Amino acid sequence: MWRSRKSRDRRTVICITCGDSVLREDAREYDKEGDRWNRRDKEFEYLCTDCDNEICHQPRDGLESLITSIESDGLSREEFLDRYADAVDNADESRGRSERDR
Repeated sequence: MWRSRKSRDRRTVICITCGDSVLREDAREYDKEGDRWNRRDKEFEYLCTDCDNEICHQPRDGLESLITSIESDGLSREEFLDRYADAVDNADESRGRSERDR
C-alpha cells in the first residue's frame, strides 16, 4: 500500500530569510528565476511559512539582472541599497518617459 505523500519527505531545509530550520513539507519553495514550474536543472531555496507570508508576491521580471548589474565585491550594504534605489528610480523615470511619448 502507498504511504501518504505528506509523510514521505521528513528532511529539513533552512529558510533563506530568517535561517530557521523547518521540515521540507512545511517550507515554501523559492525560485529566484520566478518559474517554479520548470524544475529541470534547478536547485530551489526555501522560505518558512511566516517569511513567505511577509514577502511581496508580485512579478519580479528583471530583478535578478538588476541586482547582478549593481553588485560588486566589497560593496557595503548601504552602498548596495543606494545603488539599488538609484537604479529603480532611473528605471521608473525611463518608463514614465516612454509612456508619455506614446
